Amino acid sequence: MRFFSQILLALLLIVFSNCSGTNNSETAFYVSLSGNDSWSGTLPEPDSGMTDGPFATLGKARNALRVAKNDPSSKSGAYTIYIRGGSYQLTNTLELSKEDSGTADSPVTWRAYPGENVHFIGGNVIDGFEPVSNPAVLKRIDRSFHGKIVKANLTHSGIPDFGEIDPTSGKRLELFFKHKFMTIARYPNEGWLTVADVPQTGPKRIHEGLDRDKSTVPRGRHYGRMTYSGDRPDKWAESDNIWVHGYWAWDWADEYLRLAKIDTSKRDIYPAEPHHGYGYKKDQRFYFLNILEELDTPGEWYLDSEDGDLYFWPPEPLTDGDAVVSVMEDTMVSLDETSCITIRGIVFEASRGGAVTIRGGADNTLAGCTFRNLGMTAVKINGGTNNGVLSCDMYDIASGGVDLHGGDLATLTPAGNYAVNNHIHDFGIRIKTYQPAVQTTGVGNRIAHNLIHDAPHTGIFLTTSNVGNDHIIEYNELHSLAKETGDVGAIYLCARNYTFRGTVIRHNYVHHLFGPGLHGVMGVYLDDFTSGTTVYGNVFYKAGRASFVGGGRDNTIENNIYVECAPSTHVDARGIGWAKYYFNDNTANFIRLMEERNYREPPYSEKYPELLTLLDDDPAIPKNNTIVRNVSYGGTWLNLVNGMDFETVSVRDNYISDPVLHTWRSNDDSENLTYENGDRKMTEILEANGNTVTDTDPGFVDAENENFMLKEDSPAYGLGFKRIPFEDIGLYIDEFRTTLNKKAE
Repeated sequence: MRFFSQILLALLLIVFSNCSGTNNSETAFYVSLSGNDSWSGTLPEPDSGMTDGPFATLGKARNALRVAKNDPSSKSGAYTIYIRGGSYQLTNTLELSKEDSGTADSPVTWRAYPGENVHFIGGNVIDGFEPVSNPAVLKRIDRSFHGKIVKANLTHSGIPDFGEIDPTSGKRLELFFKHKFMTIARYPNEGWLTVADVPQTGPKRIHEGLDRDKSTVPRGRHYGRMTYSGDRPDKWAESDNIWVHGYWAWDWADEYLRLAKIDTSKRDIYPAEPHHGYGYKKDQRFYFLNILEELDTPGEWYLDSEDGDLYFWPPEPLTDGDAVVSVMEDTMVSLDETSCITIRGIVFEASRGGAVTIRGGADNTLAGCTFRNLGMTAVKINGGTNNGVLSCDMYDIASGGVDLHGGDLATLTPAGNYAVNNHIHDFGIRIKTYQPAVQTTGVGNRIAHNLIHDAPHTGIFLTTSNVGNDHIIEYNELHSLAKETGDVGAIYLCARNYTFRGTVIRHNYVHHLFGPGLHGVMGVYLDDFTSGTTVYGNVFYKAGRASFVGGGRDNTIENNIYVECAPSTHVDARGIGWAKYYFNDNTANFIRLMEERNYREPPYSEKYPELLTLLDDDPAIPKNNTIVRNVSYGGTWLNLVNGMDFETVSVRDNYISDPVLHTWRSNDDSENLTYENGDRKMTEILEANGNTVTDTDPGFVDAENENFMLKEDSPAYGLGFKRIPFEDIGLYIDEFRTTLNKKAE
């Protein structure tokens, strides 16, 4: 949100300078669109006689660098490949391997030439658009649109492979116009339809469904078809390539489905196999896509996959180079077991796949780059140590931003991989759920100082299969998330494993969350028995159920500020409620997972001694959760579910100024209680544990302008509350990010 303190910035520069070199000497090669691979590559531009100059290709520069590094007579110091301005069309992955590495004394940098804009393009420019003249096509398009839609043939533009929509990732051929995603012709143009019905008859029951939500028909049960409302499909030509996209059973699981058949007489749609894994439910959201007759709005397009004709209604007049179609399926650049390589200042865009993959190695950095218009997760870091993404911009991405993995679970050795000072927004454009700005697993990774906003689902996610241990999530600002979904957190941990613990979530600002779907939105969501997590010194404003403990143990919720949250804190005992199957004799999931991790032996027994007695201490009950020294104002303070009480959950020394003090629900849902501010009995219970219950402002500096720092005379400090460094949250200026609103050219 504001600048770093100078001391903290200096410390960060030390962290990210493991490969900064020991002297000022540099061996440089140059790549240019006007270059020639037969030249030396040592000149930034062609000489006057056109006999020497930069290379033409990235691969040639990589090979020249290998030769130079192995030359005994070469100077020590840094190696830099400067890439001159322009758009470089990639058709194959630029592969960097161990032999392309630098060292601490001689780092390697691939970078945009200073002051010039360099684009790595994973697609083809499409020119040669012409009016539509085919009578059969014009018949399918509303007459009033005929002069507005143009056509180009992709085969003639060198694109023989059109691909197909991937149901679970959404990956497909995309059209971009002036660096923006265009929309495959769809109905409706905006928003959603809802499933009119899921008929419960047919020759074969495809999915049994789940009756956890106590509906009359188990959620998801179906016989291979759904019913729609209205008569819009009556105008569509018969096609085996119409698709639907929707949240078919739950508001946290979307998928694309190809339709095998539409029966317009009965208004039935029949998804082709394989069916959605959770089945289908009445009233869930969906829309139709890939329909020529629905090309009726500027920005929409349709591809005839048989002859390669692309039909497009440009939102603005077309000029050469405006339209680009994604082509490349593989990652654009890969680093495999490399060390001390920095990729700096490059724009990666217009690919069906992702941009950069780092596998193993150490001290590799993506710095000051822009990632946009990508079909898959922009950056994947898998293993190694101190590999990271620093001061980059990521936006308009079909799926997620950064997958950050690494660290050894057996030894609890941290990886130290990181995503720091990145601006990530407008992601999850195609697949809406579980495509976070940053995802991490393993041990000891860091997510810090990122600005994350505008997405349909989560912002930071620690995945169910491998949440891991000892991660640091700090100084991030997250807002405008969960805009389409439910049962989701801005910062979301879903462990289902008691050995995953030690993560610290501190000094983040989480605000203005949405959560229109079932079960709403959480600020920090410790889902499904996430345990041993510290949530400290965060600020939550209009953040739904802000700190949510979903059945886990040994969590600490401390020194946070909550403003207009509902509630500020939540603890449930799902292990004795709807999720008790995790602990039954037939499953014993948690016991098995703990045994697999050898929790009775070092390092787990020494670092997490609480594990040694956990299984003998009512493991399904969320014991040892502490809610202490927080400030809550303007909403609901506490929600306890499944019969939890103040003996099980420690709630002390908090400053509580909410209209509603406490809501409580019994384990069988037969009793629901609400205690408003002023309720004498609840006030006495809270005050007996050192809490202050009041109806006065805790002393914000300027709440109307979202300055929730507390004045020096705030009564919260008398309870032991510590000042939150609110001014240090979010992006900061550094060598790679020169403004806080950086945009690529």
